[in-house]
Amino acid sequence: MLRELSAEAINCELPTSRSEREQPLRNFQRRRALICMDNFEHREKPPVTKEEREAKKERARQEAELALAARKKEDEAFRANFERLKAERMAREAAETKS
Repeated sequence: MLRELSAEAINCELPTSRSEREQPLRNFQRRRALICMDNFEHREKPPVTKEEREAKKERARQEAELALAARKKEDEAFRANFERLKAERMAREAAETKS
């Protein structure tokens, strides 16, 4: 019933024979399933203006700067943690060798 309602709404032809109705719906299995695709129009995108291109470039540059700053902050935190753990390991090894 849902197929019939949607097909009627978009003016598609429904399968008339019993064998066509009983077949499972799969991509490109039945030619009649694609009949209603002729009703759609091809719409072209409106051309992008110079101001829109510049705004997009500026937005991309700002996002890249934010991403770079976040990455730099993460790298600094990683390096500080690495140095702290290295100092602890070296102190622990030095204490073991003295014992």
